[in-house]
Amino acid sequence: MIIVRENYLKEIRKFYDSNLIKVLTGIRRCGKSIILTQIKDEIINNYNVNLDHIIQINFEDYKFNKLKSAKKLNDYVLNLIKDKDKYYIFLDEIQHVREFEKVLSSLKATENVSIFVTGSNSKLLSGRLASLLVGRCKEFKIRPFSYKEYLKYFEVNNLKLPINTLQDYLKYGGMPQRLDYKDDKDIIDYLRSLYTGIIEKDICNSKAKLDKELFLNVSNYILSNCSKEFSIDSVVSYFNEANKTKIYRETIYRILEKLEQACLITRVKRYDISSKRTLKAIEKQYATDAGLVLACSNSNKLFFSHTLENLVFNELISRGYDVKIGKTYKGEIDFVAMKDSKKCFIQVAYLLYDEEVFNREISAFDSVKDPSPKYIFSLDEVDLSANGITHINIEDWLKNDNDLFIA
Repeated sequence: MIIVRENYLKEIRKFYDSNLIKVLTGIRRCGKSIILTQIKDEIINNYNVNLDHIIQINFEDYKFNKLKSAKKLNDYVLNLIKDKDKYYIFLDEIQHVREFEKVLSSLKATENVSIFVTGSNSKLLSGRLASLLVGRCKEFKIRPFSYKEYLKYFEVNNLKLPINTLQDYLKYGGMPQRLDYKDDKDIIDYLRSLYTGIIEKDICNSKAKLDKELFLNVSNYILSNCSKEFSIDSVVSYFNEANKTKIYRETIYRILEKLEQACLITRVKRYDISSKRTLKAIEKQYATDAGLVLACSNSNKLFFSHTLENLVFNELISRGYDVKIGKTYKGEIDFVAMKDSKKCFIQVAYLLYDEEVFNREISAFDSVKDPSPKYIFSLDEVDLSANGITHINIEDWLKNDNDLFIA
């Protein structure tokens, strides 16, 4: 049984009849098509819309292969519009259509339509589409299952939970289809197939002038080191020494950009806490899903301290926070999370298992004079709040919808 992803639907629902083009972006297989179908079903059931006023095309379905040019798509849709009543148009994986932005722009301007599109490219609303439809689109960024959605999947399908649910989620992530597999090997095989498929279809395809082997080597390194300190120069040095071939900084930058466009990673900048401004340098990369880290790893072992930080980052993003890496004159705060012109500071630790670790994590806030709330996230089950710093158990936080009550 498919779960209803209400956290997305409640935001998109406001725009069902809007003239704005609704754009759902996100990594392949994260559930965009399912949400599109759920939107369609809600509109049919709640708006008393006739089925002949629903136009739905999935561009990864071979039967629509002839519609991958702007003219053919436009002619096809116009041929289905028979009257002046509103039509609801659903276009799945629209990036496969050449010059699709011209079709969307024309339909929006000339017909009584509500348009919904999905795409597996984070730059779908940049470039030509942005210039043609500036101010006329509303983007919704879809992500893999959150931990709460992951638990709900087991509940609605009456499935037995893994012995350690959080550890299972930290290791294998929340890509919906990975939950169809039970054995560790089958899950890992699926995740690796998904990862290489994204590289082959969305990045190193026949139109791209990229060295696939080099791209995969660098991509594997970047993803397996997500949430760690990142330096372009260190990556260049690593590959030049390991491969004894010259790799340039521009190559690494291009690969990072391609990984971000395919929604495999999020690149995060630093925020100078004292000057209250975002710095230009991008310091860290976070994997969109923990399963991707496992998929490109040479072993099946993960460092949970890093995957926990990655998990907290993704959860903050999905809850609508703008997240940066905090820079102080003494060092770094894991996250500065901002929303509604307010902010808080967050440190993430696996366990505060002794006084030395506790003091080290707490001391990260010593140079922060800003009165905004300060939190330390860990898996400790006892409340370790101290010195005006609030301790939060990560699993409890993931299970509820409580905001961080940013002051």
